[in-house]
Amino acid sequence: MVSNPDEVFARGMNRRRFLQLGAASMAGTALGLSGCAAPSSDAVNLQLVHATTGGGLKDTLDPHFPVSYPDIARVRQLYEPLMRFNSAFEIEHGLAEEVEHNADATEWTFRLRQGLRFHDGRPVRAADLKASMERMLNPKSPATQATDIAPIADLAGSRVLDGRTYRLKLTSPYAILDAVMAGYALGIVPEDFDIKHPIGTGPFSYDSFVPGQRSRFLKFDDYWDIKASFDELVILNFSDDAAKVNALLAGQVQTLDNLPTYLAGAIESQGARTLISETGGWVPFTMRIDAKPFSDNRVRQAMRLIVDRQQIIDQAFNGFGRVANDLYAPFDPDYLGNDLPQRQPDIEKARSLLKAAGYQDLQVELTTSTGVGAGAVEAASLFVQQAKAAGVDVRLNKVDGGVFFGDQYLSWVFAQDFWSTRLYLPQAAASSLRSSPYNETHFFDERFAGLIKAAQREVDPARRRRLVQDAQRIEFEEGGYIIWGFQNQVDAYSSMVTGLEPAREQPVSAFRFNRVKPVTT
Repeated sequence: MVSNPDEVFARGMNRRRFLQLGAASMAGTALGLSGCAAPSSDAVNLQLVHATTGGGLKDTLDPHFPVSYPDIARVRQLYEPLMRFNSAFEIEHGLAEEVEHNADATEWTFRLRQGLRFHDGRPVRAADLKASMERMLNPKSPATQATDIAPIADLAGSRVLDGRTYRLKLTSPYAILDAVMAGYALGIVPEDFDIKHPIGTGPFSYDSFVPGQRSRFLKFDDYWDIKASFDELVILNFSDDAAKVNALLAGQVQTLDNLPTYLAGAIESQGARTLISETGGWVPFTMRIDAKPFSDNRVRQAMRLIVDRQQIIDQAFNGFGRVANDLYAPFDPDYLGNDLPQRQPDIEKARSLLKAAGYQDLQVELTTSTGVGAGAVEAASLFVQQAKAAGVDVRLNKVDGGVFFGDQYLSWVFAQDFWSTRLYLPQAAASSLRSSPYNETHFFDERFAGLIKAAQREVDPARRRRLVQDAQRIEFEEGGYIIWGFQNQVDAYSSMVTGLEPAREQPVSAFRFNRVKPVTT
């Protein structure tokens, strides 16, 4: 098998070269595959190989701390949360068959499905749920999707009620815990969980893992939901888009995430298929509001008025997206972005704001990476050109994905990032509070934080809606994000597989590889 795809597959394919490739590509010729033949149909039926974007030496199998696309793809095979989102981004039951709370949402009771088993054959018990909660809600190191719950979790007062039922007690109300517990990074693990030998309940079990390169998983025959059709799943890391697409056309991989959007139509003539999903995913420009020049809100407002959102969608995403209005969570029922005045390019006003702030000759560095996802580097390059009209000199700093998500991640003064579809309150908890694990803009506003906390506690939907929308108004005016668009996720797969469907949450049917099937003739 391939151990390091970037060293094996050809790395030099540009757009012109791709369009010159003929049908012979599917047989692995003219691709510089160094003797790697495409798998036989029997091998394809046995093994599914996925090409994922980015990653590096900091890759992890930890269920509660995934960061990059490869991390997310892996943890979704091994672990599962109590609740989950379906392809339409609607909450449904996962490992829990019942979830209830008391009148003020200070006690939440979770009842596990009957017959659940871990990969080692042991039954899933309420004791395992208790241990998982204690790991996820550890106040010293909470799971990235539970940072706002950990401070109010009364773990000592929480109880196992019977073999399948656990009651979590909170010190203050939290009305949206069921939505939070649908997070992919809140998987349930055994009481004696060991990251060196990761065990979960997912459709595939762990076999091997080389950070930054590859991981291998085996079909879990006792899986409770849709069982995998493939006996093995291999996930390969790619930092180079050309190599990733070459691998698909050569038959070395059967699925890939984050296809360069300009290839969405072209690869179909080469025997592959595109998978396009309308998502709430976003690739923002991130401005650190605690660092000059972005500590001045006039500069942040000016930058939002420089960006030509439609141009970026048309050229960086090749039309696969929708204009956004500097607010996230478009599928949240309380989303306010469509009701606020849509920000349009206004170069004169941007110049005026920069002059008033003392930055009429602004120079700034924008850090980007292909590891952020398809279209990110192109979006950054377009912003460099757009900024010139306002007299802003933006220097592009393109780094490898391993560097971008390495030690300096969350410290870049002006950069980008990627976010999957989320509801507003869980997203704010992840990115916009002092306690947020991924507060890349270093945004903190006392009024905003108070509104978010009040909304989290509010059990009445109408009152919660007012609080959430008031919080959005603050972030719209004073936040550190430039949210220029919501992407339509563009992935690709071989004509030799089927079962994939558009999903709003994450790439490649939200990485639900157990639903992928070989094409039979």
